[in-house]
Amino acid sequence: MLKLNNVTTGYSNNAVLKDVSVSFEKGKLTSLIGKNGCGKTTLLKAILNMVPLNNGEILIDNALLNNMTRKEIAKKIAYLAQGKTVPDMTVAQMVLHGRFPHLNYPRRYTKQDIEIAFSAMEQVGITDFAHKAINTLSGGMRQNAYIAMALAQDTDYILLDEPTTFLDISNQLELMKIMQRLADKGKGIVSVMHDLPMAFTFSDRIVILNDGKIVNDDEPKNVCAQKTIEEIFNLSIELSSDGRTYNYSYFSEL
Repeated sequence: MLKLNNVTTGYSNNAVLKDVSVSFEKGKLTSLIGKNGCGKTTLLKAILNMVPLNNGEILIDNALLNNMTRKEIAKKIAYLAQGKTVPDMTVAQMVLHGRFPHLNYPRRYTKQDIEIAFSAMEQVGITDFAHKAINTLSGGMRQNAYIAMALAQDTDYILLDEPTTFLDISNQLELMKIMQRLADKGKGIVSVMHDLPMAFTFSDRIVILNDGKIVNDDEPKNVCAQKTIEEIFNLSIELSSDGRTYNYSYFSEL
């Protein structure tokens, strides 16, 4: 379990997260939602020890984050950030980068590393593109390659920052299904999401941040029954008639 206890963190003297306590389980897909600047990305970076901790503690499977090396963290958590640069390499080469935390010096891939990388590509359906350059792939396939790299890292947890941004609707749906399958296989998936219906439809839990604080943390159906979404976003989220997907409607200010 990833656990934050009374965490306050930010940049310089500006506290972005304020006394946040929340946990993320293995085997669950959790979506972090909230307005821009509310602290979603900072929360992910705090878990990775990428921003200074002003107060509180963070634990990764009961180990204190501050006592862990970068390599130890990377063996536990994979992170897919926003705005990733497109490397000048093949899909297979990039996916193999996920094995870096497990390599010693000099960095030489073993047969097992290569098998793990190709297994990761197979799981997201990109094996046929293994020897193609990353920059020749479509946006959806490229995102799947990044997911494969995270899988090759062989961690218990994967953190994603707005993974569906710039993808068309079919690729968004496919990516959410992949994330859901990974959670079903036991991985803890934590994703920053802006598409609320997508987040509510596929997630096991919804965590809502507002002004650096957790204001709701519950199953999608329970969050829908409360007023938090209405108060923050000026819209409502409702379960569709099919009983599986969610839609939203804006409230008119006129």
